[in-house]
Amino acid sequence: MSTQPVHFSRLHGGNGHTVALARLNTPATLNALTLEMVEALDAQLVAWAADPEVALVVLHGAGARAFCAGGDVHAMRDVALGQARDEAVAILTRFFAAEYRLDHRIHRYPKPILAWGDGIVMGGGLGLLAGASHRVVTENSRLAMPEINIGLYPDVGASHFLGRLDALGRFLALTAATLNAADALHCRLADIALESDAFPALLERLAATRWRHDAQDDRARLTALLSGLAAEAPPTLAPSPVAAHRTAIETIASRSTLAEFAAALDVTQDDWLASAREQFAAGSPSSRALIWEIGERLKDASLAEALRAELALSVNTCLSPDFAEGVRAQLVDKDKQPRWQPATLAEVDPADIAARFDAPWRGPHPLAELD
Repeated sequence: MSTQPVHFSRLHGGNGHTVALARLNTPATLNALTLEMVEALDAQLVAWAADPEVALVVLHGAGARAFCAGGDVHAMRDVALGQARDEAVAILTRFFAAEYRLDHRIHRYPKPILAWGDGIVMGGGLGLLAGASHRVVTENSRLAMPEINIGLYPDVGASHFLGRLDALGRFLALTAATLNAADALHCRLADIALESDAFPALLERLAATRWRHDAQDDRARLTALLSGLAAEAPPTLAPSPVAAHRTAIETIASRSTLAEFAAALDVTQDDWLASAREQFAAGSPSSRALIWEIGERLKDASLAEALRAELALSVNTCLSPDFAEGVRAQLVDKDKQPRWQPATLAEVDPADIAARFDAPWRGPHPLAELD
């Protein structure tokens, strides 16, 4: 097996077409994204877009556990703690700008992209999945934007793609709720579900299909191919807790203020919603306030506008004390006892939250070219 962090290959079809494969190839870290991986994948997508032989792209993860568990937050924490502020800003800006440029490219790609979201799909992994033209989940899929647990917020375009879900998206962001495949379909974060062991058969059919090299036609052909596989071997999926609780979620998350949201969530007696309440209460108070403010400011933002705003938000938030502390508590010492600063929502300074929207770099916006 290749030791490259992203492995690129091709399946050659009978009529001269090629199915391009990109495999995130660091299963020991659940395929967490590094700058090297992001830049390699982005450059290859540019090349494949211009290659007349390539009909479509398949994006998947190595190993049985994860498609992609997010960004390499260990490395980001090391930068935040170990570098002078100006150097940390430069390094973090380069990473997040590259990641968001990749996410934007996937959303706008001129050829079909099939993302095989088997296993863990969290944070930056959901950013990759969200933009694909064909988003596949399996009975093993577990989707989430759990950034509130490490002092961050849902980024990678989530202020756009969760924002389009209105109250439901706000609930998912504030509670770090984990979604199964049925949830993902219900929330329109995935398009179709297949059994996890269908991947080899899927690749065979992709190679055997006569693609037209017309984006609209090929997307329709891929949709039909996936529907056919699902009909032949219907996946066995657990029920959707989100669907079962949708009315309650909408009622809670449609409140006018964060305090009202917290109060409504606090009085629920339902076990599933109680788990969401615990996640919300355990998350960084500053992240809670930031997520709410993002929902207010960016609810009508385009994808490009959202990604540009998120770049400043992510760099600034990584330099806040809660990020280093959250990663320590969740992933380094794993004591699950973060000491948030400030410790309560009432102590969060609105001026601090507002300042996170300000660009920390000098000069033009690094993502000015996004449309």
